[in-house]
Amino acid sequence: MAVLIDAIDVKRKTLFELENTPYACLEAEVTSPTARGAQTLVRLKMRNLLTSAVFEKTFKANDKFKEPDLQIVPASYLYSDGDGSHFLDQESYETLTLTDKMVGNALDFLIEGALIQLHKYNGNPIGLQLPIFVELDVVYAEPGSRGDSSSGSGTKLAKLETGLEIRVPLFIKDGEKVKVSTENREFAGRA
Repeated sequence: MAVLIDAIDVKRKTLFELENTPYACLEAEVTSPTARGAQTLVRLKMRNLLTSAVFEKTFKANDKFKEPDLQIVPASYLYSDGDGSHFLDQESYETLTLTDKMVGNALDFLIEGALIQLHKYNGNPIGLQLPIFVELDVVYAEPGSRGDSSSGSGTKLAKLETGLEIRVPLFIKDGEKVKVSTENREFAGRA
């Protein structure tokens, strides 16, 4: 029997199923009315894990949700082609293909062999989760000179091996490996 989750127990990052669709809670706000007999309401900001659509909806505190049949499996990135992006499930050694929509902008951070977490819903791949930081090689860094602080930040543009362009400190050179945050797409240090 599926586990049921009360709406009032849904917190940030909780996964739940509504109308046979998996969702992730982004924010939860409980409103307790002052009038007697009025019901406590829970306002959820949630992301549809199949379409990535984000919206808000209000539920009664005692509304129940099913726990989704979600699995997170380790996988490694193989390559991308016209059919989509291909990953190797590290447990079953099965090749799984995700559409461009499922992958989103994750290709900016993926090189061949990169390990990620693949999300499966009812046994089918629906998306992926990148690590917080990835290490990528700098293929081109603008020349920066010591007195180049006209922008005030002391950074320059660098192109990484995936094609992603980020701002890096002036001391970073071509061929260096840098650590990049996948959340804000910014330089996080040398690797």
